[in-house]
Amino acid sequence: MKSSNWSAIAVALAGILLGVMGVLTVQKVFADKARLKAEYQDWRKLNLILQKVDENYVDPVDRQKLTDAAVVAALSQLDPHSIYLPPQELEESETSLAGGFDGIGIQFNVPNDTAVVIEVIPGGPSEKVGLQPGDRILKVDTIEIAGRRYPQDSMVRHMRGPSGTKVTVTVRREGEEIPFEITRDKIPTHSVDAAFMVGDTTGYIRLSKFARTTFKEFSEAASRLSSEGMKELVFDLRDNSGGYLDQALLLANAFLEKGDTIVYIEGLHRKREVYKADGRGALKDVGLKVLIDEGSASSSEIFSGAVQDNRRGTIYGRRSFGKGLVQEPVFFTDGSGIRLTVARFYTPSGRCIQKPYTKDYAYEVYKRYDEGEMVDADSMNVSKGGIIPDVFVPIDTTRASDFYIKCNRKATTMRFSSAYFDSHKELTEISDYSELLKYLDKAGLDRLFLDYARQKDGFVPKPGEWDDSKSYMMTQIKALVGRYSKLGDNAFYHLYLQIDDVFAAATAQ
Repeated sequence: MKSSNWSAIAVALAGILLGVMGVLTVQKVFADKARLKAEYQDWRKLNLILQKVDENYVDPVDRQKLTDAAVVAALSQLDPHSIYLPPQELEESETSLAGGFDGIGIQFNVPNDTAVVIEVIPGGPSEKVGLQPGDRILKVDTIEIAGRRYPQDSMVRHMRGPSGTKVTVTVRREGEEIPFEITRDKIPTHSVDAAFMVGDTTGYIRLSKFARTTFKEFSEAASRLSSEGMKELVFDLRDNSGGYLDQALLLANAFLEKGDTIVYIEGLHRKREVYKADGRGALKDVGLKVLIDEGSASSSEIFSGAVQDNRRGTIYGRRSFGKGLVQEPVFFTDGSGIRLTVARFYTPSGRCIQKPYTKDYAYEVYKRYDEGEMVDADSMNVSKGGIIPDVFVPIDTTRASDFYIKCNRKATTMRFSSAYFDSHKELTEISDYSELLKYLDKAGLDRLFLDYARQKDGFVPKPGEWDDSKSYMMTQIKALVGRYSKLGDNAFYHLYLQIDDVFAAATAQ
């Protein structure tokens, strides 16, 4: 066949192909338009419903209340950490990481119609009197807030107030109603709760959260301990619920070699981002032991995962919380906002440690107790999420006498410590640890505590119970009383570590 004929056929075929491609392109455009229209109508339905309610409902409608309820309901279908925050709650949430407000020092959620304490800020007023995560808030002063769908911003307003003023918060704990009189105070803005030497070459740092100033605080504390001879660090991340991602990256970078992966994040609308150490960390030569438990979450798990996967240190304790999600904030002009999950994070080895979204997600930790995970290493299951420690340390249940359990349930030791301080203000003048120990040894705290437990709560130890519990409980009490000295949390943790099994396991090796 002549080349001219081949050319004609080629042109014809090209035209046909272009025509087909044109048809396919047009079809794709129409398909995209149809899809976009359907998606638009899906989202528009919510607006139409609210509009129809506004135009036709039998009574006047509170638009803001209805809109907020719709947003909360919509986000609840995503994951447990994508949430809507009304203005008051958003402000408190932001300042809890930035610092600088007066109040009682708790964070709570309202999963149904009752507020549940999810975090008690270390060193804050609520922790000092004995509030605990899991407490159900029934009343604030005389105002009943449980079972009434009481607005969260109103709850916050009743609990917050000027430093020095008092508020009584009544909670339900294990079937009992317990009133706590709390003196409002400045909520601690620091994230390093304690930093001190526990031996000639071993330092201890406890971190409560990953706030905006965390790396700066940590670096200052670590530098001071290094100047005192620190060659090894016990880094306590127990009950650290996380916070800012960048602070976790900076902290991990301080310990890792150049090129070590810290974490990577990825989501449907977020391309994979890998974060690596730059090799300029100041603590690359310091031995590292990390303490975690079921309250260690988010940024705590990013740090622990980086240490574990890079074989940079040893992890001690119990399986961590299991939060492998990354949230981004979205703020609105009315002062409200949302925290939206945009990606999952993965440890350097590729582990996503997010635990399954169960019906009782917030209370999954209690299921761990029921399944024996807190006392048996074989019960830990990596498929259930979280960081599995290298060295498992169970909860010691042998100390739990009936007297101890009763006192713990009603926070008798914490309430006693607060009452003792009220009549012994000389504690605030003590700034030396050795001096504090001498003071506590001479204070006769055991007799005073037993009198208090009997008079206030009607608790009297059975024969033999006090002998079994005295050493453990009195160490707790001395730590709680010591916190009121100028040494603050350094005194508390220095004393409390004497009966801390996880710390003992870390320092024994």
